[in-house]
Amino acid sequence: MTYAAIAHTDATTRPVAVPLWEQWCAGYVLMMLTGALIGPILAPDQGENPILRLFWLPSYAVTAGLCLLRWRDLVRVWPAIVLVGLMALLAFASRYWSIDPATTQRRFIALAVNSGFALYLGARYRGVALPRLLTMICLWMAVLSIVFVFALPQIGVHHGVNDGLWRGIWYEKNQMGLVMAAGGISAAAWLVAEPARRKWSITALALCTLLVLATASKTSLVCLVLGVGIVFAFAIIRKGGPVLIIISLWLGVVMAALGWWVWTQESAFLLALIGKDPTLTGRTEIWEAVWKAASQRPWLGYGYNAFWGQDSVPANWIRYNTAWLVPSAHHGWLDILLELGWVGALGCGTLVGLAFAIHLFRINGYGRSEGWWSLAYLTVFILLSLSESVVMTAQNLPWVLCVAILARAFDRPDQAS
Repeated sequence: MTYAAIAHTDATTRPVAVPLWEQWCAGYVLMMLTGALIGPILAPDQGENPILRLFWLPSYAVTAGLCLLRWRDLVRVWPAIVLVGLMALLAFASRYWSIDPATTQRRFIALAVNSGFALYLGARYRGVALPRLLTMICLWMAVLSIVFVFALPQIGVHHGVNDGLWRGIWYEKNQMGLVMAAGGISAAAWLVAEPARRKWSITALALCTLLVLATASKTSLVCLVLGVGIVFAFAIIRKGGPVLIIISLWLGVVMAALGWWVWTQESAFLLALIGKDPTLTGRTEIWEAVWKAASQRPWLGYGYNAFWGQDSVPANWIRYNTAWLVPSAHHGWLDILLELGWVGALGCGTLVGLAFAIHLFRINGYGRSEGWWSLAYLTVFILLSLSESVVMTAQNLPWVLCVAILARAFDRPDQAS
């Protein structure tokens, strides 16, 4: 980490320094949430390894310490704590109707701890401080990934399936792609909010983009382009004055309507342009089977994180009907529908919708001070949730950042940096 302190602003506009040790603690937990380094080294076959669970214990201890130490910051975003707490209670209660109560209880603990970290992250690192922290962490992991690619190619590069594509310090190329996309969006926001420190932000943006391209992950590339595009678009619009703002909003509505019409008419052609088939690599078949399974328990689901176990009867029914070992629904909202039913899906939708609406309302205040990072990343999260299982996950960076954005939404405007 380069800077000795990351500053945000309190109600009196005095800078409040986040100590270097605290930044490193937060960075350590963030790296763990990406799934980097430890898993690929200790369990390269991605099999169950009880030792891996032990590596999370220090992360949980660090999280508990940070939350206790900065409880005053957490109190400031108490509405977010209430909303996230209600969803966590639903996940805990689901053990009573879960088809795998032991897994539900274990994963609830991970969800509760990492939700606490997400709330801490959103409350403590205000304004541009959070995208700046994410940029530096992702920059460090990007450099380490390049070292692994050339010094330890047996780990850093795919062999067999996806042969030759980079995966860095992660199991799969898609993992690296999504983390680097988050880093690139954060770097763009930092560049816009603090152009005086552009050396580090531009370096990070370039390196993250390079690694996304090296994965050949089209989903990651779309997320990166969309998120960075939103950040720079808001920056350009703001400099253009009221007339450009009105024109841009009008063009945005028109382009969205046109894009939706083209998609409904020529979706197969558009998918072919990015190398995808109309079934989205078999996802549509999975989704059809998932709908049938979800209809059996529509309101409360099968229990948090309980559906896709190896011995799950309904999951094995889906695997039998789709003729492959389906690990998840590959759709965040369908997965949460399976786990917690419509109650859980609507609850998560409310959290995401509230966060987006509040940040949109504060676009000229808090949004400008953070380089519009929250709106950009939340838009990417919504897009990503339509093809990846990232909604209310127990140990996953996208959901942690989503909850952090919710906490930032409830931070008082007069205290925003």
